[in-house]
Amino acid sequence: MQKIKIGFVTVSDRASRGEYEDFGGPAMREWMTQALSSEWEPVVRLIEDEQPVIEATLKELADDEDCCLVVTTGGTGPAKRDVTPEATEAVCDKILDGFAEQMRAVSLQYVPTAILSRQIAGTRGSCLMINLPGKPSAISECLEAVFPAVPYCVDLIEGPYLETNEDFIKAFRPKHAVRKS
Repeated sequence: MQKIKIGFVTVSDRASRGEYEDFGGPAMREWMTQALSSEWEPVVRLIEDEQPVIEATLKELADDEDCCLVVTTGGTGPAKRDVTPEATEAVCDKILDGFAEQMRAVSLQYVPTAILSRQIAGTRGSCLMINLPGKPSAISECLEAVFPAVPYCVDLIEGPYLETNEDFIKAFRPKHAVRKS
């Protein structure tokens, strides 16, 4: 049975220097703790907004740590230092546009500035990478919108079988892909 590791990356100059408390990273981990019934291990990183650092971190989590899923928070806006989507695209084999489309559509129901968000998702080997917004409530809204497809996506890229806590969120898999417990 494949060990399940999930990477959590907070991209923030101020938080990485200790000037600002990281709220996004803990929000992502808390959400995942509620969502997954499978046993998993978190791999946490708090890094500055530097594209080479972000790229190296994403590669490390996918290639060396064998994370099947990496979620990031921060660096997805239009500011000059916001380069998380560029770093993600640079290290991914395939970009999955539907994730970004769905996350922005959901976020626009709450705030008109969601149109400025540039988060993306893609795969690197057997790892799915998803950029999330920085605000904890937006992280939750976006994960609720896209997570039903995450376990099956991880199946398709030959990652471990992720099971969800169906009282919190239900994964969708075609009937042929559902494993009997």
